[in-house]
Amino acid sequence: MALRVQKFGGTSVADIERISKVADRVQKAHENGDRMVVVLSAMAGVTNNLISLAGQASDTPDKRELDVLLATGEQTTAALMAMMLKSRGLKAKSFLGFQAGIHTDHMSGKARIREIDSHNLREALDEGHIVVVAGFQGADDHGDITTLGRGGSDTSAVAIAASLKADVCEIFTDVDGVYTTDPRICPKARKISRISYDEMLEMAILGAKVLQIRSVEFAKKYNVPVHVRSSFNEEEGTMVVNESKNMESPVVSGVTCDMNEARITFKRVPDQPGISAKVFGALAEAGISVDMIIQNSRTGGETDLTFTVTMDDFERAMEISKKVADQIHAGEIRTATEIAKISVIGLGMKSHSGVAAVMFKALAEENINIRMISTSEIRISCVILAKYAELAVRTLHAAFGLDKE
Repeated sequence: MALRVQKFGGTSVADIERISKVADRVQKAHENGDRMVVVLSAMAGVTNNLISLAGQASDTPDKRELDVLLATGEQTTAALMAMMLKSRGLKAKSFLGFQAGIHTDHMSGKARIREIDSHNLREALDEGHIVVVAGFQGADDHGDITTLGRGGSDTSAVAIAASLKADVCEIFTDVDGVYTTDPRICPKARKISRISYDEMLEMAILGAKVLQIRSVEFAKKYNVPVHVRSSFNEEEGTMVVNESKNMESPVVSGVTCDMNEARITFKRVPDQPGISAKVFGALAEAGISVDMIIQNSRTGGETDLTFTVTMDDFERAMEISKKVADQIHAGEIRTATEIAKISVIGLGMKSHSGVAAVMFKALAEENINIRMISTSEIRISCVILAKYAELAVRTLHAAFGLDKE
């Protein structure tokens, strides 16, 4: 008897008909003898509609109350699923985040899970219930409802799987696995049958939307096998697991494209200790994550400091940057929003040289200019103009032989 945690995204539960199809799948697994925990997102479009309503109620909605509002999306689908399963004669019980024992910090809108007290879930499972959990939410030490940010239901599911020591966490979505790149951009993209946590984490960070970043971090930390698969068919998807000696390690496993980037440049910054700390310390205090950073020296004891943030954080980052620029007596601030970050990822890069050379040559042959570069042990990323993004993805996909079986 396996313990399965299954998570279904918004498109999988978009209406009653699709919720019914999810219930069919859950019922089948349950009748096969598996113990089931089902984690649900809000119906497709519901979260955006709730955000729109909040904007109509207030120009600057209170973050605590916004979390209370947004959590109702997942509450709805969890209740409907439990009702539907019970109507079929099955034992089922729904739990909101706080009832499932998901304890978070106080950061409204992007709370982080501190711990999970899975006592209630275990008790319900031992009583023979199918456990249905509202994803995306938890509660802080004050009992206030918190939400985990976009894609937070993935994190809920993997964290619950870790707490319960589940045999597998299945993430059901509208795609049938992890691909070598976005099939909508490159028709020759191929589904990957097995990928390591590290590769998946890099791909998630760098723009692949299949799994939420924090869910992969949880999976890696607690060694939770994650199966990414489609809710619309029965095909095997992609297993995300620990790296093993038996795993095939191509030099490059995938190519990603992130269009949600903006670049900020401080011109003529005093070249002295403590300046960077002031810039990035102020951004960190506001909860803004910085990605790529480049510093270019100038004559006369000055330097230019360039970094990227997400488009979601761009406006706030600019407000903070302007204040800091005045404090450190920097020159002007320049920005660029029509950019894209293109990355190649692969475990095989650890033991193969020349990956950067192949990447840069392929882009140069298409007259694509590179604006920024960053690397890790298994990844190389370049910032380019957004208008060349799709061409760059297809070019690199072919250059590293990913078009071939």
